[in-house]
Amino acid sequence: MTIFQEFSRVISAGLLILPLFAYDALAADDIFDLSPEQPGRVRVEKDAAAIAAIPKDFKFANPGKFTVAVSTGGPPLATYATDAKTVVGADPDYALAIADSIGLELELVPVAWADWPLGLTSGKYDAVISNVGVTELRKEKFDFSTYRQGLHGFFVKASSDIKEIKEPKDAAGLRITVGASTNQERILLKWSDEDVAAGLKPIELQYHDDDAARIMALQSGRVDVIVQPHAQLVYIAARDKNIRRVGTLSAGWPERSDVAITTRKGSGLADALTLATNDLIKTGAYAKILARWQLSEEALPESRTNPPGLPKT
Repeated sequence: MTIFQEFSRVISAGLLILPLFAYDALAADDIFDLSPEQPGRVRVEKDAAAIAAIPKDFKFANPGKFTVAVSTGGPPLATYATDAKTVVGADPDYALAIADSIGLELELVPVAWADWPLGLTSGKYDAVISNVGVTELRKEKFDFSTYRQGLHGFFVKASSDIKEIKEPKDAAGLRITVGASTNQERILLKWSDEDVAAGLKPIELQYHDDDAARIMALQSGRVDVIVQPHAQLVYIAARDKNIRRVGTLSAGWPERSDVAITTRKGSGLADALTLATNDLIKTGAYAKILARWQLSEEALPESRTNPPGLPKT
């Protein structure tokens, strides 16, 4: 291959990839408000019952503030705004509503996902609101106040003939892309076993390393369905407008799996935050926050303190 041919190949590859990123940057603001000002954020009044439930001896990390750790994994849950420093998304909006409810100013602390357990245990912040799922293992060290369902999404090309995937038989014989060693893979392998036992075709799992590779496999027709955390796909679908949801899957299938505000074990704060969440549900503020980020599918009927979590493996 000549230098010119190699250069042409690289440029061609770049032209295939560059529009995806350029389109992302241009279109994101059209779908979700990623501005640092966040004029559409939902604000609420103080919740007297939640405030009264906070233990009198509880010491907040910063007096007068509700200090919350959040991992900026990407929209619509949490990401950096267009100023590259303000954290925005569904989880920051929810944290703000909770802070309003308990009469404190919100202080968000961006953290790497791996760092939140140590920071919370050491008292650097009062809570973590960052898509943390409730598990029995985590319950040994932390308390939980649930605020969303943990869902995976089934998404297909907009032009696909697939209408709905609700149970194993609906996915029989389909080619589905997932990440290796993920919860989605674990569940779909069980679905495939059920299909085979029922005399149906197995599910064909294909593995791709990242979102871009999975989306490209879907759009090229190499796979029929993409399965990954629901919120991620909601954002991609709204941004690109060429994939659509045909079903959701509990992250704890066959049981429900909930996402929760995480607090220090035995701190006494969890019950107050559960009360605050249930008041947000009752007043409708909760539904407005989820709708703002197109996550209404993940709504809970009520918040619970330390519900059953995913079992230890």
